[in-house]
Amino acid sequence: MMISVANDSTKSRVLYLLRGSGRGTAQAVASTLEISAPAARRHLMDLEADGLIESQVERPGGRGRPQHVFKLSSRGEEHFPKRYAQLCDDILEHVQSLYGSGAVLEVLDARNAKLLEVWRERVQGTTLQTKLEALVHILNEIGYEATFEHGDAGVFYLVEGNCPSLDVARKYPQLCQSESNLYSQILDASVTREQQISTGASACKYRIEDYS
Repeated sequence: MMISVANDSTKSRVLYLLRGSGRGTAQAVASTLEISAPAARRHLMDLEADGLIESQVERPGGRGRPQHVFKLSSRGEEHFPKRYAQLCDDILEHVQSLYGSGAVLEVLDARNAKLLEVWRERVQGTTLQTKLEALVHILNEIGYEATFEHGDAGVFYLVEGNCPSLDVARKYPQLCQSESNLYSQILDASVTREQQISTGASACKYRIEDYS
């Protein structure tokens, strides 16, 4: 039987979570949405049966117990309104009007705190390079066209050829600041933005190095 996502707020939250994080396990969904693991698995199975998400079996870090990892399907992407950027813009405009520009950064940082919980499962490694490789893979899944380059000894550059939230970033520079904060936390490294698409550059570029 077809599940009506519009009438099930939890299933909608699951879809929004997977869209924002790119992918996730049942345990990650349960932790982030503060529901039980069995409930998370049930919602994920229903959504997969309806063709809104798809899964594959992976071993974390190439070892350990296999687990199902879920992500949106093409049909799942169609579930989201095309005016998402406008909705985001409207919400941030109201937040800034009511509480000031600092509140916008707080809202974005709070959202990224949720992403951090989910992404941290995948961004693992013993070196900055291995963690950066994992982050680049995630960013490419959600449309950033990311790569990384080697700089001087111990220095890397993360380059993003596309900004999926460009219209919002042009109006709210806090979005880029919050993104830098997220990268610094997930890589446990110093992250300095050197150029950005929202101010006219051809790509966003971040200098990344271990804390001195």
